[in-house]
Amino acid sequence: MGILDGKNILVTGVLTDASIAFQVARIAQEEGANVILTAFPRPTLTQRIAKKLPSGPDDPPAVIELDVTNEEHLGGLEAQLRALGWDRVDGVVHSIGFAPQEALGGNFLNTKWEDVATAVQISAYSLKSLTMACLPLMKSGGSVVGLTFDARAAWPVYDWMGVAKAGLESTNRYLARYLGKEGIRFNLVAAGPIKTMAAKNIPGFEGITEGWSKSAPLGWDITDVVPTAKATVALLSDWFPATTAEIIHVDGGVHAMGGQFDG
Repeated sequence: MGILDGKNILVTGVLTDASIAFQVARIAQEEGANVILTAFPRPTLTQRIAKKLPSGPDDPPAVIELDVTNEEHLGGLEAQLRALGWDRVDGVVHSIGFAPQEALGGNFLNTKWEDVATAVQISAYSLKSLTMACLPLMKSGGSVVGLTFDARAAWPVYDWMGVAKAGLESTNRYLARYLGKEGIRFNLVAAGPIKTMAAKNIPGFEGITEGWSKSAPLGWDITDVVPTAKATVALLSDWFPATTAEIIHVDGGVHAMGGQFDG
């Protein structure tokens, strides 16, 4: 019996089989969970990738199209989950982040508010939006786990996405405050830099990754998403029953080292 045996886990953000979210879904299934995926803007791509999960090509998890900026999508999520046979949600994985190119790559001082607003809505506010959409099915409590990149520092080229991640981390704390009475835990996993599709879209991303493995006491492999996925699955389980509003760092230890790290 796995640590998620019988739990219903909603996973966002599966883009490729190299995605953190894909590995979360994989390990969650291996640990006994029932998994449903959400996707945007290309649900058909996620449907193809879903066939690579342990449930296999003949029984892949369902994929729901979900744009977290679309009120109709959010408002219809409960009904879609019920139509797929779920009367409850035990865990939600928030693996959603986006910033326009104009908000990244050293353009911080010139970024227009419209681009900043897009980054903040999709990358931070969506944690609240997604939670509220799932809340009617979380009456027995549960766990919401999001993915962040340590927002305490001003990283090279990360710019307004860094600000959005700071907003995500604050949103996580406020959700923990207001929904703790419902028995729902909110935690984030702060991963070190990982070579995902999202990272490839950040101009100058190498400025963050260079030197990370040397600064990490445990070392760091930018191609290995499994440690981050395992931490996410652990937080989805019942093994952290009194932990909420927390940020778990999975970065080889860089966050705790003294001295200025600048890539």
